[in-house]
Amino acid sequence: MPTVQIPTPLRPHAGGLDVVEAEGATVGAVLEAVVSKHPALRERLFEGGELRRFVNVYVNNEDIRFLEDLETPVGERDEISIIPAIAGG
Repeated sequence: MPTVQIPTPLRPHAGGLDVVEAEGATVGAVLEAVVSKHPALRERLFEGGELRRFVNVYVNNEDIRFLEDLETPVGERDEISIIPAIAGG
């Protein structure tokens, strides 16, 4: 089952977990399963069914924006990482 790495700022919204396992054939399906288990994550990850602009998602260290976005296929041993962009200056 694919795993999803939850970054520190989002862990309070995921029951304190740093890793969540969820079933799905695509990144979008896996993330949907995660937000179904942890509804407080939905508004932090999605806006109108799309990933928020400042949320970056990687599958096995590859940015899904350069793959098939939320339709990127995932396998049983794949690792999905959620990386919120941090602005600074």
